[in-house]
Amino acid sequence: MPTALRDRFLFDTDVLIDYLRGADPAVKFLERLEGDLLVSSITVAELYSGVRSPEEEVALDQFLQAFAVVEVDSSIAKRAGAYRQQFSKSHGTGLADALIAASAEHTQAALVTLNRRHYPMTNRIKVPYSPK
Repeated sequence: MPTALRDRFLFDTDVLIDYLRGADPAVKFLERLEGDLLVSSITVAELYSGVRSPEEEVALDQFLQAFAVVEVDSSIAKRAGAYRQQFSKSHGTGLADALIAASAEHTQAALVTLNRRHYPMTNRIKVPYSPK
């Protein structure tokens, strides 16, 4: 039986970075969460850009196995372009955030982020804890 749509979560990079750094709120949230865990290929690139050692790369490889990766296709890219055009000046939405939001919309997942401001295009946002 497929998981209900409300049980799909696409993660923004900020929450995953907190988890990887061992931030207690992120660890507690992620380890208690039930449902389909998704991540945009854009987030994957952002995470790997911060890898500082071969050991960190191996740990990140293993961590990301828990997520289904949403690849950016032309449909997601087109939607993201429209989002960026509409919200870049008013909300500071960059291309990466627009692609992540379009990926969440495409998969009908809630977007888990600490930065609600960059995602005015969706009301399916879950802010799991207050950023420090």
